[in-house]
Amino acid sequence: MAKKPKTAITPVRSDNYPEWYQQVIKAADLAENSSVRGCMVIKPWGYGIWENIRTHFDAIIKKRGVQNAYFPLLIPKSYLEKEAEHVDGFAKECAVVTHHRLEDDGAGGLKPAGELAEPFVIRPTSETIIGESFSNWVQSYRDLPLKINQWANVMRWEMRPRLFLRTSEFLWQEGHTVHATAECAATEASEMLEIYANFAENMLALPVIMGEKTPDERFPGAKHTYTIEAMMQDGKALQAGTSHDLGQNFAIASDIKFSNQDGHVVHAHTTSWGISTRLIGGIIMAHGDDDGMIVPPKVAAQQVVIIPAVHDEADREAIMEKCLGLKLVLETISFDNIMISAVIDDRDEVTSTKSWNWIKKGIPVRVEIGKREIEGNQVFFKRRDESPREKHIMPEDEFLGSIADILLSIQNNLLERAKSYRAQKMKKIDSLDEIFNYFKSEDAGFANIPHSLWDEGLSEKMKTDFSVSPRCLPIIDGELSDRLIIARSY
Repeated sequence: MAKKPKTAITPVRSDNYPEWYQQVIKAADLAENSSVRGCMVIKPWGYGIWENIRTHFDAIIKKRGVQNAYFPLLIPKSYLEKEAEHVDGFAKECAVVTHHRLEDDGAGGLKPAGELAEPFVIRPTSETIIGESFSNWVQSYRDLPLKINQWANVMRWEMRPRLFLRTSEFLWQEGHTVHATAECAATEASEMLEIYANFAENMLALPVIMGEKTPDERFPGAKHTYTIEAMMQDGKALQAGTSHDLGQNFAIASDIKFSNQDGHVVHAHTTSWGISTRLIGGIIMAHGDDDGMIVPPKVAAQQVVIIPAVHDEADREAIMEKCLGLKLVLETISFDNIMISAVIDDRDEVTSTKSWNWIKKGIPVRVEIGKREIEGNQVFFKRRDESPREKHIMPEDEFLGSIADILLSIQNNLLERAKSYRAQKMKKIDSLDEIFNYFKSEDAGFANIPHSLWDEGLSEKMKTDFSVSPRCLPIIDGELSDRLIIARSY
């Protein structure tokens, strides 16, 4: 029997995908569980990815006239109660603050004191608290549209946490807009969905299906909820971003009114939309392999690591000087309007150990510089989208002239791989028997079925027996499909 090749991550994906995911996070030094149950510590390599997601997406929405602001973390319970469907949808996930100070309990510890007249809910989402401000800011049709975003943390109490995918506290952006008409709000929600889909594909190399959620899956209190759904390598769906047309529900609850051009005072129409640190989990599960993470170059904290290969101390100074010079030149080069960031790994470790460390982190390009490279005026490098055994040697000038194309090639390769995999795991099904047979396998992916088949009975059976839920009704060429995507999901 052929011997399995050694991998950096055990178990491998095919043996135990959930455990592989946890081990990749550990090996890549992305994050760790906090002593606060259900919460995580995001470490520099993981947070660097989030910073790039934030930076690039922030620039996109600002071009659309969106302004950043910040709103309170604590929301009075009465605010959530104004919109009954909303509070019902989030009630089981809320963390509640009931006291405002601690005092000595007489036994060497502390106890809560100073009970609040009204409890505060730690922000699960901000429609209600932001709506309170909007009711003061919006008076006339001239104040519209109003487009506000905040980058913040939120708290949704999680019973079964998993790093990046489901934690009690996570980071996100939440956009909130106010419009004069239903048509304007609908357009905003649809356009933001397209922006999310383009961002996922162009920046994260993550192909997604755009669609509308079924009524049972809508955001609590929304008129329409739109979603982008990505397929992970185990065939499960990841909801990667959502955009909500809230109609007038929250405007009525928060009393957001304005004088229209006819002089009548009417309620506004609102939207909200968001993406979160869950995207990092999506990057891991869509692109990672049995050696660790593979980070799309456009969102990597650094695109290139330069590893000095010092075998003789007499060569150290010259090698380090060469590495520094290469780093300085690399950081003057851009690819697709993104400036390259490079790091020199000068730790006192053997070269192969350092190289494997960066393989597990998923940095796009690894460069090794030693005496031979200096003498040959060449660059020895490897790409993370290829086997660790693959290597490339180029004259230094050629490498520097090609690095932008190399990074874009890696980015495009990851996207095409993900598209190809999704195509293999997407099945069109038209009968109940086929649906049941398909999802009897743990290896099932997405099923595309007639929406008319998804009645209450099938819905209950699929959720109970197969852990399958409706993901969305796809939007194709601007039109809502009469077919439904169903899958297991995160």
